[in-house]
Order: sequence, then C-alpha cells, then structure tokens
Amino acid sequence: MKIINFDETPSVISQYMMELRNVDIQNDMLRFRRNLERIGELMAYEISRTLDYKKMEITTPLAKAECDVIADNVVLATIFRAGVPFHAGFLNILDQAQNAFVSAYRKYREKENFDVFIEYIASPRLDGKTLVIVDPMLATGTSMELCYKALLTKGTPDKIHIASVIASKQAIDYVKKAFPADKTTVWVGAIDPVINGHSYIVPGLGDAGDLAYGIKE
Repeated sequence: MKIINFDETPSVISQYMMELRNVDIQNDMLRFRRNLERIGELMAYEISRTLDYKKMEITTPLAKAECDVIADNVVLATIFRAGVPFHAGFLNILDQAQNAFVSAYRKYREKENFDVFIEYIASPRLDGKTLVIVDPMLATGTSMELCYKALLTKGTPDKIHIASVIASKQAIDYVKKAFPADKTTVWVGAIDPVINGHSYIVPGLGDAGDLAYGIKE
C-alpha cells in the first residue's frame, strides 16, 4: 500500500492546513469549508496524475488535434457530513466522475466508547472502476472501513484511493490491514501522532463537521 503524505513536502496545501487547524481562523465556517474544498482540488489533481489515459481526436476551428483524456471510470465517494466540502473540491477537478454517498455516525455507549453505524448509501455500480473515498478526518480508520464495506455491496473496484486532510498514525496502521494493499493508495495532508480518549486526532483540528456546518445537537 502506498501512503502519500503532503506534509513531507511543503506546498500551498500547508497554508490551507494551517488555517484549518488555527483556532483564530477556523471558526469562520465559510473559510473552513473553502479550505477543505481547495485541499480537495489539489489532491484530486495529484490523483489525476496516477490515472490511466487514452487518446482522443477532436476538431478545433483550424484542424484535428489529438488529446489525452481520462480512461479510468472514476467514482468519488464521501461520508456525510464533514466530507461534503472536501468532496466538492474533488468534483471540481474530476468533474466527469460518478458519485457515491454514505452516512456514518458514532453512537457512544460510554464516555469514550462508541460504535459506528451506517444508515444510508447511494452509489453506482463499482465493478472494474476506480474508487476514490474522501473524508477529511481519518481518526481510527473504522468509519472508512465500514464505508468501504458498504460500498462493496455495489461491486468490487479495480483501484482504490483514500484521501483525508488529517490522519492519525493509528488509522494509517488500521487501513493498511483493512484495505487490499495491492490496489490501495492513501493520500493525506498530514499524519498526526495520536488520538485521545474520544478518538479525536491530536493535535488535529477538532470536529470537522461542526466547524464546517455548525454544532449538532
């Protein structure tokens, strides 16, 4: 399994990451959503460089021209609700992709113990396609695994890309065991060292869903 960590090579993504994490900036919900979207756009571009392409002949006002177009049949999947602006950034770039949506939430049994439930899935068939699962926070890896298993009810993809803004070291280790290593690539803006008792990434950025859309009851 290949792990691409953008934090290892500073770029403009580093600037957007700083704004997402910074308590003096992140409470501007519009800016927070836009930064998730911008990181999604940049990651989508990098993923596009790994896809397969085919030649297509088109007609310009002056002559014929041969162009490269994406050959992969891409499906962009996200987990509600924090994944929505991140997903929008990917769709801005991979605008011909099909889309899939999964609803996953934590239900706490005790203060620091919870189960993850999947309640909704909408997806095209995935057989033979390139699946890109985007979720801003990869804390434990459990939600990502359950999302993937739910999507497998729609078929088996040929290639899998997992994209997150911040992942924990624990989640990376978990994903390595839960996903097929021979066809999975993980893309992350940063890998943080630990998760706390509530399974939030530390230093992380807090609750991405609340910061993007407001505190939930």
